[in-house]
Amino acid sequence: MDIGIDKIGFYTPNVYVDMEKLAEVRGVDPAKYTIGIGQEKMSIAPLHHDSVSLAANAALSILDDEDREKIDFVLFGSESGVDHSKSGAVWVHNLAGIQQNARCVELKQACYGATAGIKMAMGHIALNPDSKVLVLGADIAKYGLNTGGEPTQGAGAVAMVLSQNPRILSLDNDSASMTKDISDFWRPLYSDYAFVDGKFSNEAYLGFLKEVFDNYKEKTGRNLSDFEAMCFHLPYTKMGKKAILALTEDLDESETKRLMDSYHDSIYYNKQVGNVYTGSLYLSLLSLLEQAPEFKAGSRIGLFSYGSGAVGEFFSGIVKPDYKKYLNKDAHESVLDDRRELSIEEYEATLEKALPKDGSDIAIDDEQVNLGKAYLSGIKENVRLYSVK
Repeated sequence: MDIGIDKIGFYTPNVYVDMEKLAEVRGVDPAKYTIGIGQEKMSIAPLHHDSVSLAANAALSILDDEDREKIDFVLFGSESGVDHSKSGAVWVHNLAGIQQNARCVELKQACYGATAGIKMAMGHIALNPDSKVLVLGADIAKYGLNTGGEPTQGAGAVAMVLSQNPRILSLDNDSASMTKDISDFWRPLYSDYAFVDGKFSNEAYLGFLKEVFDNYKEKTGRNLSDFEAMCFHLPYTKMGKKAILALTEDLDESETKRLMDSYHDSIYYNKQVGNVYTGSLYLSLLSLLEQAPEFKAGSRIGLFSYGSGAVGEFFSGIVKPDYKKYLNKDAHESVLDDRRELSIEEYEATLEKALPKDGSDIAIDDEQVNLGKAYLSGIKENVRLYSVK
């Protein structure tokens, strides 16, 4: 059965900080941010946005009435959950107007969660061929002011509708995966911010990539030459360049150059948004499909997913004929272009705003919400309240 991505869209908050200006205020050479990690802008989530509202906006941007009736499974990948018990998928299900006879589940394994959702969706559709599944990857990467991780923050969500006979990308059931219990990045329940061993995490990422790709080659008989392009989990866009260099270190320079050409198209959105954890691989895929010249039908794209702690997986997809007709490049570019730049003072104030943790009620003025439809409108008697404009 031909199963894959039939629709894909993304959403990011309407405010950002310029990385060069942030570097100057922090006393850092701007090239360290723009070249060293490969970031130009960084989306910042105001108080009215959390992982649920981001995911809901991404979903609302692609769903039509037929989707709402056919979707019978909502899978929400996130490491920015807002409740220890209730799934963010349940809120999105309601905000997006999906029919009630659907299952809704939240998945967590660092930045791997959305990939787990895709794999579960493929199995579900194989058993229920008429189904559609909504897979979401939504996160807010937040490390705090004047920290080592500050320039690798970000906020956003990617939404995908998976179905049989997809119009954008068929997904092969040919993956290679691996799990190891390591501590390269984690966030205890008592902490608002993650802990990370940056050097070890980079090494673990590349080590996982090499091991799972070698396993993939053994299982499938394919090599790098079988791929028109590669997309990677991107905590920062320079990581994708490191990944290509790791995969091609024993190959001819022409192979490196070939993959680097498409790499630049695959990071166009990410370098303007920042780190979106579970959604970053799929934001990169969307960037590649919308920004690169049209691939021939049947071209194979490699996908590497990595979630610290750690789980890694390599798999692939085949582009469909006329896939660009089913993308929304203009709308996605408008999401980025219509944002407002924050001054450094505004950025710092926004980043440090937080919802009450003592059970207090809070109401959020909807006049603050000027991009996107869904937003967190308040908390009352410990119940999170969402609205759609």
